[in-house]
Amino acid sequence: MKTKYIDLIDQTFYFPQEEFNLENDQLQFHGINLMMLIAQYGAPLKFTYLPKISENINRVKGWFYNAIKTNNYAGTYNYCYCTKSSHFQYVLNEALKNDIHLETSSAFDMDIVENLKTQGKINNDTYIICNGFKRDQYIQNIARLINDGYQNCIPIIDNYEELTLLSDAIDGKFQAGIRIASEEEPKFEFYTSRLGIGYRNIVPFYNDQIKGNPKVELKMLHFFINTGIRDTAYYWNELLKCLKVYINLKKICPSLDSLNIGGGFPIKNSLAFNYDYQYMINEIVNQIQIACEEAQVDVPNIFTEFGSFTVGESGGTIYEVLYQKQQNDREKWNMINSSFITTLPDTWAINKRFIMLAINRWNDEYERVLLGGLTCDSDDYYNSEQHMNAIYLPKYKKEKPLYIGFFNTGAYQETIGGFGGLQHCLIPQPKHIIIDRDEEGNLITSVFSEQQTSEQLLSILGYQKQDKHSPSLENTKQHLETII
Repeated sequence: MKTKYIDLIDQTFYFPQEEFNLENDQLQFHGINLMMLIAQYGAPLKFTYLPKISENINRVKGWFYNAIKTNNYAGTYNYCYCTKSSHFQYVLNEALKNDIHLETSSAFDMDIVENLKTQGKINNDTYIICNGFKRDQYIQNIARLINDGYQNCIPIIDNYEELTLLSDAIDGKFQAGIRIASEEEPKFEFYTSRLGIGYRNIVPFYNDQIKGNPKVELKMLHFFINTGIRDTAYYWNELLKCLKVYINLKKICPSLDSLNIGGGFPIKNSLAFNYDYQYMINEIVNQIQIACEEAQVDVPNIFTEFGSFTVGESGGTIYEVLYQKQQNDREKWNMINSSFITTLPDTWAINKRFIMLAINRWNDEYERVLLGGLTCDSDDYYNSEQHMNAIYLPKYKKEKPLYIGFFNTGAYQETIGGFGGLQHCLIPQPKHIIIDRDEEGNLITSVFSEQQTSEQLLSILGYQKQDKHSPSLENTKQHLETII
């Protein structure tokens, strides 16, 4: 009878896989010996494997190159990184090694852009696509960049007032785009995106505010679907509606030459994950080509904004199972040495699932468990995998430590969780490791941030650590003596 954890994985999935392998009863991730990582740095532990960022960028570039060649497509392809997925310098440094462009979403993003330009990480050929609802500071920061000579900064108009605000702040002529307020799937709580301008209003908006305006050159139409790029009737229908708007605009606006299809590619969230990226890209390019040929307009240059796909699969989080609680006849709770609310907020906030695997003890018998975090919050748990309705792990044994890993967690978790700030129930943020490879392919690790200390958290809360001989304590002592 096959009762070992390795038997369960073999029976459920194709294993090993491209990024996962087993060596001496221990899980390897992209050739990284995770137990050695734990031995060196401890757990809980977060890590980022930088080479995966470049790998995913170049995979997409290759797929678009193939699609453009196959369809004899006359336009170009431009890969933009969606910075809100992870603003960290080590992410931007790695991503920008691959001749890409950037998409921003708020005022402080522009300060990062200027910092990168000063360092020589980007230049005037790098497109900066400025999305999001633009308050005054965002407007001013965009204008400062353009006024300093950065002509490839393209603000995407989100509402009717932004164009006037930008025109007032920018000295000379500038390029702009318009975002379509796409219609969402019927299952959503809302039917139309809060961002952008409605399909029917875009051409009138162009005629009223842009046509004949000597300061503005319409460059781009921006299309974004909240559920991402998926092979569904809904997605293809929305894309065709977008193409109709592009064609109508192109016929009256010769400067329009780019279509930003926005939206993200899904990332691997289970060992059973299956998605044909090349097929989707071929079909997108083909649909754009067919629509433009039928309308007898030039095909647009294609822009994409991949955030999670760029950085998500580079991240991982490791925990140790501290203790097991048998709460009733059916529920065994494995308590981890951290908090899901603190370290993987998407697991409780939007019920997102990541790949979860045991790191060691694969040849031990398995059991069904629930995973609980350390906080006293009832939502601090992780109860199932996407491919099954339960979690199975090697049986808990107090004398044999068990480590588990959550993988492809590199997008959003640190910023949503409040990196470097207060953590729920004051559970400290874990140590974060950066993993890279040298020119010979050898692994290099470094500590990006240590685990938070109580002093750091108390300082944020306004508590000042005072020496027993500090003036304030002396004054308090003298005051008490006076009272007594």
